[in-house]
Amino acid sequence: MNNQISSMEYIGLQQQINRNNVRSVLLLIGFPAILLLATYAIIFFLNPDEYGNYNVELANYLFIKYVPFVLIGTGIWFAIAYFGHSSMINFASGSHPLDRKSNMRVYNLTENLCMSVGMTMPKLFIIESNALNAFASGLNQSNYSVTITRGLLERLDDDELEGVIAHELMHIRNKDVRLLVVSLIFVGIFSLLIQVLFRSFLYGGMRSSNRKNDKDGGGAAMLIILAVSVVAYFLSLMFKLALSRKREYLADSGAAQMTKNPRALANALRKISGNHTIHGMKSDDIKEMFIENSPEEGSMNFLGGLGGLFSTHPPIEKRIKLLEQF
Repeated sequence: MNNQISSMEYIGLQQQINRNNVRSVLLLIGFPAILLLATYAIIFFLNPDEYGNYNVELANYLFIKYVPFVLIGTGIWFAIAYFGHSSMINFASGSHPLDRKSNMRVYNLTENLCMSVGMTMPKLFIIESNALNAFASGLNQSNYSVTITRGLLERLDDDELEGVIAHELMHIRNKDVRLLVVSLIFVGIFSLLIQVLFRSFLYGGMRSSNRKNDKDGGGAAMLIILAVSVVAYFLSLMFKLALSRKREYLADSGAAQMTKNPRALANALRKISGNHTIHGMKSDDIKEMFIENSPEEGSMNFLGGLGGLFSTHPPIEKRIKLLEQF
């Protein structure tokens, strides 16, 4: 009977992992799709024909002509963000390396988990905070790391701490940090574009000539670009948040499978709930990487039913319930 239960648990976990992987890929495809659609929309609305009518053939021609420049610019943006990401995370989190001699408990738990799945052990860092939280970072094997807070280290027992570490190791194994970087870059592109356009609109920095008609035309063009950028930013933000939530479910499932003890992670999440906020942590991008990043209760009440759409993490109560079903 126990073997049947174990088999059922394993199948359930694997099905959840497969389902979340598929959804994450679909969401990730949405980012370049939004970028290309926004580019096409801007070209279409800014280039009517000589009679003032919108021309699909002209838009198609200009899109093919200009899209390589858009892709090259995006590629440069990607390269800068990709190679500078790790150093920015270490600086923003305020973490430092975890001393091995005085923290053998953490090193032993991490080494045993890594050996069980055949992965290289990441570096270990700690944040001197009484809050209970943790995150994984790194874009390749040379800079993979797991960071925990002092509060997490002191208040969780071995099984619970093992579950949290396993959760973060799954983020590394699943390349979740890379996915997060991709999502942040795309959202950042539209965010920067909106800021530039909005400031230009306020201060008149984009007027192309002194003629009234040219001014009006330039202002209308800027409004079109701003409107398209706002829509693209909102859609990319929703994709990013949905992607983040799916990866948390996946890491929970993988950690339960890795430790064979899903209830330990559920107990850890129960302790983390309501105790995860690290005071002084200002970077929203870093907060999104933590094992728990629920918004303040007041903001959730303000958003009402829409609160879940703007959350980087699924409700911790739902995560606990899913883990306790296995």
